[in-house]
Amino acid sequence: MDARHETAETELRQHITSLAGALHAKDLEAIRRIYSPDVVSFDVEPPLQHVGIEAKLRNWERAFALFVELTYEVRDLAITAGDDVAFAHAFGRLSGTLNSGVSTPGMWVRATFCFSRIDGDWLIAHDQVSVPFDMATGRGVVDLQP
Repeated sequence: MDARHETAETELRQHITSLAGALHAKDLEAIRRIYSPDVVSFDVEPPLQHVGIEAKLRNWERAFALFVELTYEVRDLAITAGDDVAFAHAFGRLSGTLNSGVSTPGMWVRATFCFSRIDGDWLIAHDQVSVPFDMATGRGVVDLQP
């Protein structure tokens, strides 16, 4: 890997770490700075796609409303960086204490982040979060561990 791509990989890892920190802090403005304005997100909750940063932030607002405190854990992060586009995939888990006072370990999901270098900054242009499903029942399988 050449030095430019190595630097890009370091920057992208920092962005994912910043995203996890912003989620823990429930900081929507910090999240806004990590995503492109026209992000397309294929998240776990309906609809099939969330288009634009405002839709992405509304999605996180709904999640934040459920938790007194939360943590987002990232495991097995892999990054491939080009000059102006990059992608990363990992396992992620949102856990914490619900408003009811119940602690939830959350569930592991599969996460993919597609980055674009915009005005010199890496921003998430697309993300996708998913869980495997049981083909016989059509139900998500949410008890798997990485």
